[in-house]
Amino acid sequence: MKKDIVLAGVGGQGVLSISALIGLAAMKSGLCLKQAEVHGMSQRGGEVHSHLRIADAPIASDLIPEGKADLILSVEPMEGLRYLPMLSEKGWLVTNTQPFINISNYPDLDLILQEISRIPHHVAFNADEMAKETGSVRTMNTVMLGASIPFLNIPFEKFEDAITVFFESKGSEIIRMNLAALNKGRDFALKGLG
Repeated sequence: MKKDIVLAGVGGQGVLSISALIGLAAMKSGLCLKQAEVHGMSQRGGEVHSHLRIADAPIASDLIPEGKADLILSVEPMEGLRYLPMLSEKGWLVTNTQPFINISNYPDLDLILQEISRIPHHVAFNADEMAKETGSVRTMNTVMLGASIPFLNIPFEKFEDAITVFFESKGSEIIRMNLAALNKGRDFALKGLG
């Protein structure tokens, strides 16, 4: 088993938290992982991306070659398009359709969504709206994580365990909301694949 994942978004959207949660779930499953991340100007609206490689054998490099990613998980649609050259022919793009407009010349959203619709393997949906249904828009990144689970080959229970550990210091209500968000995202993706 090997999965090469590119996570993409904008500072403050929880990309690195998603990466940490996938890493925790992978370790709880006895898998090996390597990670490389870029978050230079991420504090307020700059690009953030992470390469995450998971396998059942040791991994030599933490960087994913162009055209080899099994999954691009993007919490922002334009950032998802930015990394399309990384995606393999059989790879999947899982993206939020809600933009994080942090620049004055942000491209036309309809054009971005048209480009996404042309990708043979994609799951695109309004994760912000789904997160609100769990009680907090701040769970959007966990909704996105949930939507990626069908493509990761890690048992769902390991993600539930990872969320419980990751948010333990924030209290039971935060854990509950994030577990609900995880389930919403996963259920949406599975319904689309069914």
